[in-house]
Amino acid sequence: MASLKSSPAWKALEAHRKKTAGLHMRDLFADEKDRFDAMSVGLGGLFLDYSKNSVSAETFALLIDLADEADVEGWRRRMAAGEEINATEGRPALHMALRDPGAGKEIIAARKDMERICNGIRDGKMTGATGKPFQAVVNLGTGGSHLGPAMVVGALKAFRDGPDIHFVCNVDGAQIAQILDGLVPETTLFITASKSFTTEETLTNARTARSWLSEAVGDGVGDGAGAHFIAVTANAGAAKDFGIGEDRIIALPEGVGGRFSVWSGVGLAAALALGWENFEAMLSGAHDMDRHFLESPLDANMPVILGVIGIWNIDFLGAEALAVLPYDEGLGLLPNYLRQLEMESNGKSIGRDGTALEAGGAPIVFGEPGTGGQHAFYQALHQGRRLIASDFIVPLRTHHPTGDHHQRLLANAFAQSEALMMGRPGDKNGDKQPPHRAFEGNRPSNTILMDRVDPFTLGQLIALYEHKVFVQAIIWGINPFDQWGVELGKELAAAILPEVLGRAASGDHDSSTRGLIARARNAQEGKQS
Repeated sequence: MASLKSSPAWKALEAHRKKTAGLHMRDLFADEKDRFDAMSVGLGGLFLDYSKNSVSAETFALLIDLADEADVEGWRRRMAAGEEINATEGRPALHMALRDPGAGKEIIAARKDMERICNGIRDGKMTGATGKPFQAVVNLGTGGSHLGPAMVVGALKAFRDGPDIHFVCNVDGAQIAQILDGLVPETTLFITASKSFTTEETLTNARTARSWLSEAVGDGVGDGAGAHFIAVTANAGAAKDFGIGEDRIIALPEGVGGRFSVWSGVGLAAALALGWENFEAMLSGAHDMDRHFLESPLDANMPVILGVIGIWNIDFLGAEALAVLPYDEGLGLLPNYLRQLEMESNGKSIGRDGTALEAGGAPIVFGEPGTGGQHAFYQALHQGRRLIASDFIVPLRTHHPTGDHHQRLLANAFAQSEALMMGRPGDKNGDKQPPHRAFEGNRPSNTILMDRVDPFTLGQLIALYEHKVFVQAIIWGINPFDQWGVELGKELAAAILPEVLGRAASGDHDSSTRGLIARARNAQEGKQS
């Protein structure tokens, strides 16, 4: 792969950055009366305002040149065509196909299985071992197979009319124990979501769930604990060995990574909570964004714009983090969801050609909904020494109209983005401000308006960020669809577990790890460390 920093587009941006150093967004808004109209784009229920970034028309044109030079258009075609763009694992990236009405037979078959199971459980026709309908569903997954459905269920609470949904993602026994404590085995269903069906956290929790069920309903496949499990996996054989019947297995394509999997059977918990029609509406919203991403020119393309603006903020302005700021309580898990999407996809220092990256890589992503965050970390956004970019996500209408609460929420969101941009000079209108009351401003932010949070617009929003991450990966030269950095810790944990259990002598570890293992074993044996 050619050197990114020596490319003509990158060099042009570096020269432009030097030329515009010291330019303040206040000046851009003063000079460009139509800046908001020129730097905003809408699609259905979403509207992106990117005018509050340190970007002029010239900057934007140079950023689009960068995307063009990186062949974003070619790469998006390759992804849509199902080519093996995940080179390190020899796989395509099939998340767009999952929401495509015209997808291939295997994906359509899995979608139909999901619909059949969803409707069967919601209608009470698919039951547990004792014939009682399921009243509670526990999703057993981790990473994307947890965060995706959990985020959707929380975001679309206003549309929920199905069974109670619970989520277990941690191998810490406290989590599953607390959830099982309030449930009835005969009316509880478990969704085990694991592509390999070997994920240690998920399978440990699944075994605990099966033991809990077996005490009440037995351990049979169709007439015992197995009747209380649905598997979402690419390893149907392992699911059957676990005791799950073939009619309760939803196939998960190998070409779908966990953080891109909410559109598949991994989203079953969300479909059960919302109903199949609402889940399909979410697929339709994502597909709408897919069409926009594939068909719109780069300079009018919402994911491309969000992606290149992010590159400008990270690589040319030095932003180290991205704050995701949803002004909607239901979107409380969205920052966590996007944190995984960005940091697991692009949190890399090696490019897809095997060489060290010259630039880029995921920023630190964090956030919190609404005005709560304003009283927690916004101080650092406004006056901290580190530059942090922000994405405000603001529904214009609420499902819970209560007095003027929503209007106040909107006022806070718009005021915060204005304050980050404008700042407050130390000397304004002849009034000298003490240093601690002066705000530099010039802090970049995007504002994404949603008509309201509904299945269609949520699908659009999630797909928008998926494609934004892809655009940035292509420009930086990253493969965003693998996650080898996750593997080493898993391998070492598998080796250390027998030592913690006392079944093996301490292995060849550093002195710190040996000491920690010894203290853990002593604590379990009731000895003093």
